[in-house]
Amino acid sequence: MTQIIMPRTPAGQGQEPLYETISRVLRHNITSGRLPAGLVLIEGPIAKLMQTSRAPVQASLRMLNAEGLIHRFRGRGYLVGAEGATSQPVRKSLDEYDFDIPEASRAALAIRGTWIRVYDEVEAEVAACQIFGEFRVIETELAEYLGVSRTVARDVLSRLNERGLLRKGATSHWLAGPLTARTLREKFELRSIMEPAALRLATDYIDPVQIATIRARIDRGDARDAAELEGALMRHCLGRAPNGALVEIIANNRLLLSSMDKALIDLGLPVDVVALDQYRTLFDLIGLRQVDAATEYLKEHLRILSFKSLARLKIVALIPESESIPRYLVKV
Repeated sequence: MTQIIMPRTPAGQGQEPLYETISRVLRHNITSGRLPAGLVLIEGPIAKLMQTSRAPVQASLRMLNAEGLIHRFRGRGYLVGAEGATSQPVRKSLDEYDFDIPEASRAALAIRGTWIRVYDEVEAEVAACQIFGEFRVIETELAEYLGVSRTVARDVLSRLNERGLLRKGATSHWLAGPLTARTLREKFELRSIMEPAALRLATDYIDPVQIATIRARIDRGDARDAAELEGALMRHCLGRAPNGALVEIIANNRLLLSSMDKALIDLGLPVDVVALDQYRTLFDLIGLRQVDAATEYLKEHLRILSFKSLARLKIVALIPESESIPRYLVKV
């Protein structure tokens, strides 16, 4: 049996790693028979149920897979039961079963899950500030700003670090940015490698009805901007690839770019309306299952988008630093 080595919580914190709490809850429900053989387990619904992020859920599922309680299959997620079982995939919500979270685990999840309620706000602010240069995050100021404990603030910062939005400097300070032209080019280079590959892998798992719905929204003019269609491409196409690690890397790599676009639009830069036509063509090709043409078109779309993003980034040099940057972010 493969041994999975997970990072441990630093000594003295008095808390077990979150993935171990989640693993214990899932193990309890599987071994007790509450979750039947063949049930498809996907990190998103589990994360929502336990009020946590997807990262510790993914670690938990890898652990249970190594223990032989669940196994991979040709599809997204895992199936309950040992590998080699003949059970057909059962795609039902966990709410349809007598899913049990023991009281001790529920309390542990509640404590560790507090950061979820404030994470999105901090993520957006930390990502947006980077177009203006390099910033240091003051942990005590962040805790006071959010009205939470330093433990919760530390959980938020650790998650931002996992997603590549923060790093530890030489003096162990949390640093964000700067978003430079080189960083931008490198992120688009990664996109041009990973996203066409994910689209090709996802072909058999894309729902044509959802693609038709997106196309109809574009034709009606209901799609507000390119950012909305970018999200739809991720959720309904790239995110369907049966390689969870690849999907997670793509999502994290996109994060800073998406935040940059939003920050620039908030500063008054116009929405890229030309991109809407490009997405119309891309979704047409995906809907027609023209895999080769769709992947090549996506590469070309990303090449054009890279040049546009570099041009938009240069405009920032002419714009005064936003007064809305919160006090826990200090310019370096």
